[in-house]
Amino acid sequence: MTPWKRFVAAGTDSFEHDEADALIGRDTDLQRIRSLLGVGGGGGALLLSGEAGVGKTAVLHALAEAAAADGARVLRAVGVEFEADCSYSGLNQVLFPFQEVLADLEAGYRDALRVALGFESGSPPEKLVVSEAVLVLLQTLATEEPLLVIVDDLPWIDRASAAVLGFVARRATGVPVSFLAASRPGSHSLYEGGALPTYQLRPLNGEAAAHLVGTRFPGLAGSVRQRLVSAAGGNPLALLELPRALRTTQSPALDGVPVLRPPGRRPDVLFGSRVAGLPRPSQRLLLLAALEGSGDLDVLQAASRQADDGYGLDDLAPAERQQLVQVDRSTRRLRFRHPLIRSAVVERSTSGERRAVHGALAQVLVDQPERQAWHLGEAAVEPDEVVAALLEQAARLTMRRGDANGSMRTLIRSAALTPQGPDRGRRLAEAAYIGAESSGTLPSVQRLLDDARRVAPDLNRSLHSAAAAALLILNSDGDVDTAHRLLVGAVETGAHGYDAHDTALIDALHILALVCFFGARHELWKPFYHALERLTPKPPPFLSALGKTFSDPAHTGIAASRELDGLLAELTEETDPVQINRTGTAALYLDRLSEVREAEWRVVRMGREGGPARWYLSGLTHLCLDDYLTGMWDEALGLADEGLQVCEDHGYRAFAWHFLYIQAIVRAARGEADGSQAMAGRIIHWALPRGAHCAAHYARHAATLEALGRCDFSSAYRHANAISPAGTLASHVPHALWVTMDLVEAAVRTNRHTEAAAHVHAMREAGTADLSLRHALLTQASAAWCATDDDEALRLFAQALAVPGADRWLFDFARVQLAYGERLRRARATAESRGPLSAALATFEHLQARPWAERAEKELRAAGSSKRHSGTSRERTLTSQEREIAQLAARGLTNKQIAERLFLSHRTVGAHLYQIYPKLGITSRGMLRDALGPQSPLEIQQ
Repeated sequence: MTPWKRFVAAGTDSFEHDEADALIGRDTDLQRIRSLLGVGGGGGALLLSGEAGVGKTAVLHALAEAAAADGARVLRAVGVEFEADCSYSGLNQVLFPFQEVLADLEAGYRDALRVALGFESGSPPEKLVVSEAVLVLLQTLATEEPLLVIVDDLPWIDRASAAVLGFVARRATGVPVSFLAASRPGSHSLYEGGALPTYQLRPLNGEAAAHLVGTRFPGLAGSVRQRLVSAAGGNPLALLELPRALRTTQSPALDGVPVLRPPGRRPDVLFGSRVAGLPRPSQRLLLLAALEGSGDLDVLQAASRQADDGYGLDDLAPAERQQLVQVDRSTRRLRFRHPLIRSAVVERSTSGERRAVHGALAQVLVDQPERQAWHLGEAAVEPDEVVAALLEQAARLTMRRGDANGSMRTLIRSAALTPQGPDRGRRLAEAAYIGAESSGTLPSVQRLLDDARRVAPDLNRSLHSAAAAALLILNSDGDVDTAHRLLVGAVETGAHGYDAHDTALIDALHILALVCFFGARHELWKPFYHALERLTPKPPPFLSALGKTFSDPAHTGIAASRELDGLLAELTEETDPVQINRTGTAALYLDRLSEVREAEWRVVRMGREGGPARWYLSGLTHLCLDDYLTGMWDEALGLADEGLQVCEDHGYRAFAWHFLYIQAIVRAARGEADGSQAMAGRIIHWALPRGAHCAAHYARHAATLEALGRCDFSSAYRHANAISPAGTLASHVPHALWVTMDLVEAAVRTNRHTEAAAHVHAMREAGTADLSLRHALLTQASAAWCATDDDEALRLFAQALAVPGADRWLFDFARVQLAYGERLRRARATAESRGPLSAALATFEHLQARPWAERAEKELRAAGSSKRHSGTSRERTLTSQEREIAQLAARGLTNKQIAERLFLSHRTVGAHLYQIYPKLGITSRGMLRDALGPQSPLEIQQ
């Protein structure tokens, strides 16, 4: 007999065991699911989908029994509607038996898990660290015995747990760890979002349905059985529960039967009579278990002592005999035999009974502030400021865990329990701000703001309300100036006293900086600077740096270098995605995005696992921009597509232009004129009516490059000059820095030598060469373009190409090599010109920059080269140190571990890797092993 034949139910397990009971009609399903899961083998992950009552829970139990019989260890969790807002409650169910094993993990993983699971207090850990810790723990446990992780009623698992379990399920390959989750069709879940394979559990066929009813109810009249089978539609729960309902009104021998209705969407009502038949103390204990969620017997016992109804754990016996619940003695946990039983218990209770149970649980869960606050909120019958304040604190904890949606919901509940007054509006406004800035729930943000203004008419002075409204304006049909006036008004009339520790004020000023950046006008930034000067005791480092590097970097960026150094130094330990994104924004125009990459990837992975959409988008933006600058164009395009989809899914229209720009600029460089112009046109169409001039500058940059590629230098000059007129680096136009060499080249090629020289003078006067190595390259090359004497021009080009590390900026560096080679050839140094021209051609071909490759190839032919390349192609050549770093990274070592082994800084390792990728023709760390394999020999540069 197969292991599941020992199990009792065809579609549910709520019946007595006897020899005739088997999981009727499910043998094929069970065999297929087991093969897909690979229990005990290489592992696997599967989502079991099926309508309510179709038998998902019974199948899960049968598979668990079979896996256990085969020597696997089964870990289980059940989604609980009443704990869906309690972060990591589902994960706690899975890992509760392993509290002692956690001590064997590395300190970082151990501490993160113990805090996340509520076993100890501490700073909330980063979700990615928790995910990796769970993966390591399960892989370690699987070395002793295969593991099967089962999650029932997945849609009610809290988002934090679902994200972690989804992360692990998608990565636990090659080890005996299997994941199986159950959900109804159409129910949103992070497993489905992660594209796990799905197995559809369908109703029983007619033969199996008749066999089931005949086996379980042999005394049922034939005509009654036939009508019952027909009415149930193959739903096992209906097949097994409807006859029980008939017994109360009819003898099984009678041929007549009332009209039967199939269970439809609410088969849980079928359990109602069985719950109602229990003694009252048993019903109250079941209600306590249903609302508590985890099934921890110690908590249930303690809470029952707080109640006035005189019930205790001994009152479980009637429910166990009815097979409504089951107790696992090894873990001291109670679980409902079917999720619908839990629903039936709650629905049969009164609101007063539920409040009493929540109150008892709140008295017990004093060491778990988030859960305690939630239960206090559910127990409250009228506004209570003490409870509202506790819920607000719980929302802060939830937010720090990275669960923006949970924080938003908790704040809304806090506002509902706040007595009439400004605090209610303030809490609703903060919930709205979180929805707009983090969670990506823009449609509900406007409703929250409307509610906040109704309860607090003077809410226009609320900083969070203004920040949320400004984001709504940007993402709708509003304009930059309107959003700016709203924010400035709230900042200048607020009662914050310019306290630098006021979170709402700092959040509002950050959004104000974003609005000013969109507008790209000096007058917009004046109120921001004024507020920054008044902050006491001093502005936060990120905000101070933004005021210099994000506003007018050409003139003030250098002054922020030390502040930026400090922010970047903290990123290795930073877990807050908000701080990571803000640091990335400050680093953008000083060309230090490479130092933010690892941290931004953590944010993006968090977003892919269901984390806050706005942070996700910001991380993608920074990675895209760095990819473009460093020549990882294919990855840039992939991430841009991802970003556009996130914008579409969450309504963040105001941020889509960043990703359209990446598509436009890469297509421009690759000679895809139609596509580039279409993308740039979309940006312009969105930006100009809204006064978002910065977005328009980005679009004109793409148009400039596209025109240069096809040698239309007059158009290129017109587009670049529209961003910043020749001879000036326009005030508070950050992107003017990115078109300096473009403008100079276009000016020289259209005989505007005076304008070109004036622009180089403006660059030198502003000290742009000190901003970054890339700007040093661009400044020197621009001066070389302007030089009328060949010797002077060649000297300046050589100096530009000798800037240390400048070759990291692949496309810009190759363009300077091309210009140098052209000037050498025109100076009749034909043989010398072939080196830089060949190198430029190799890079352009690697980047698929077709127009530029054609220009380089044409110059090579004019220089007398009969070959397209000379020497080893650039992308196949590594220095000895680069090869050593690449080999260590391919073996799985982190940048920090490589740095420690080679006595380098982790930043230096990162910089080397981003030069290695294009040389190998790859775009990610995961491709290193194949690129370095025996089939890919590499020439080493000594």
